[in-house]
Amino acid sequence: MFNIDARSSTPIYEQIIQGIKECIIKGILQPGDKLPSVRDLALMLTTNPNTVSKAYSCLERLKIIETLRGRGTFVSTNYKPRLEEDKMTKLKDDLKKLLLDAHYLGIKKRDIKKIMDELYTELLGESEGGNEYE
Repeated sequence: MFNIDARSSTPIYEQIIQGIKECIIKGILQPGDKLPSVRDLALMLTTNPNTVSKAYSCLERLKIIETLRGRGTFVSTNYKPRLEEDKMTKLKDDLKKLLLDAHYLGIKKRDIKKIMDELYTELLGESEGGNEYE
């Protein structure tokens, strides 16, 4: 499904959240698909079941997944993205830091746009030439 980097400064539960979100965006997981149980995913990722449970809880709060008692956990069929102001502020801060790093590495604006286009295509499968984020 996805991998966890135990040496990363990003908490493991956040890596699980990002991994599941990426699988959904890439179409690896479809709405209605059943996710592994907490214990099964913990075994696959060699992590603590409580960590997986925390990730699943966060994803449920965001309505990205849903747990049906006695049946399991599934990718939500009625998820609608919504703008969260605090997340948008953090995203802008993160992008600002990345742009500063890119500037000091000598990366030009056009190269950053090219990288963004490539990543957007990789994640969302959009055709090149689309500038949906401009």
